[in-house]
Amino acid sequence: MSCKIEALKNAVGTVNIPADKSISHRAVILASVCEGITEIKNFLNCSDTDATVSCLKKLGVKVYRDFGSLVVKGKGMQFALNKPVELYANESGTTMRILSGLLSAQKFTSIFDGSTSLRRRPMARVIEPLNKMGARITGSAPRNSSRNSADTAYPPLSIFPAKGKLEGIEYELPVASAQVKSAVMLAALYADGPTMINEPCACRDHTERMLKLFKAKVEVKETVKAKGKKETGAREIFCYPASKLVSPGELSIPSDFSSAAFFIVLGLLLKDSEIMLKDINLNPTRLGLLNVLKRMGADIKEVILESGEGREPRGNLTVKASSLSGVTVASDEIPLMIDEIPILCVAAAAAKGKTLIEGVSELKVKETDRMAAILYNLRQAGIKVSITPENSICIKGGFNCKREILFKSFGDHRTAMSAVVLGSVLGNCSIDEISCIKKSFPDFISLLKSLRSRK
Repeated sequence: MSCKIEALKNAVGTVNIPADKSISHRAVILASVCEGITEIKNFLNCSDTDATVSCLKKLGVKVYRDFGSLVVKGKGMQFALNKPVELYANESGTTMRILSGLLSAQKFTSIFDGSTSLRRRPMARVIEPLNKMGARITGSAPRNSSRNSADTAYPPLSIFPAKGKLEGIEYELPVASAQVKSAVMLAALYADGPTMINEPCACRDHTERMLKLFKAKVEVKETVKAKGKKETGAREIFCYPASKLVSPGELSIPSDFSSAAFFIVLGLLLKDSEIMLKDINLNPTRLGLLNVLKRMGADIKEVILESGEGREPRGNLTVKASSLSGVTVASDEIPLMIDEIPILCVAAAAAKGKTLIEGVSELKVKETDRMAAILYNLRQAGIKVSITPENSICIKGGFNCKREILFKSFGDHRTAMSAVVLGSVLGNCSIDEISCIKKSFPDFISLLKSLRSRK
């Protein structure tokens, strides 16, 4: 049954965004293999992080709630299992890919499966480097997949005990992927020597920061590499074996910039709006959207509250209604904003002129084919949008649709939330379903309703 999207005249007030999903995953995973008890404050509760916690509990880790914090009793580097275990990641690609790095060094067999949507997501990109390190992981052939991809291994994954100790390797990421990088780094903790990862351009560095927080030795060297006629920022990441990880005792997770992005764009597009977003993760490897929106003319001010070794920068954002203009987003900017492309397209649809977003082929292998979803929903709203042969999105800004609009979520949380934001601006809109939003932002609709009360 379709859901009516209520129009919003303006948005004024403070919005408390939930905790960062990426950091929540990594915090509970590392806390599970360290020595000591870790109290994780402001841990995100959603279906994706629930999947990670469920897997860890099945691996014998004690995880429980205590006065709003998540408490994890670390098991040390080896999970104490002596028989095969079946794990279920639900829809969470992060759960499956990152945990595969830890499981590749364990002494038992893991059968790792997921939902129908996760079974469509490629895993060879993780399996290949881990197997080069001496892991023994196999995936399955794609099931009724129409995707033309060289990445042919899909869940379920079978992860067998390595025949010996894992080996440190030098590995160049084919594409900038924080999940793949994280899997390799966690496996590197168990290797017989250092591992060096060549990153073609910077992507999320939450794992690097958090490993340092748990006293692992990680070194990052900024480099410059030629890409065609351009030079792009690249990094070499050195991760060293660890005999143990040490709990920091407690850590606090900032609010998720990817979740904040929907309210940032909403505040920019609605007239006479001013929104305060508090305690947001302002890690530079997450702020690609913020930088692009400012180039488009967005009035966004930030105040840094905290930063430090191993800690995530955090701060407050103030967003005011703005007149936006189209820009070109280069392909080397995409890794810093891959999850925010759907909501960027909503901003581009309202901007004056043309916006070109280059090199977004990775959108095809998310929870759904997000490129196709963006095309469908923007066209439903009468917006001129096309996909170039080079997998770039071209949007000509300007709303020109007088009829009632029905958007589709395609079962994807970010597609659904982007459509709801667009519908809140346009009015006279509905969406086929919104249950998928629970994957990352269960309180999204209620927060929108709190803004509607301020008309």
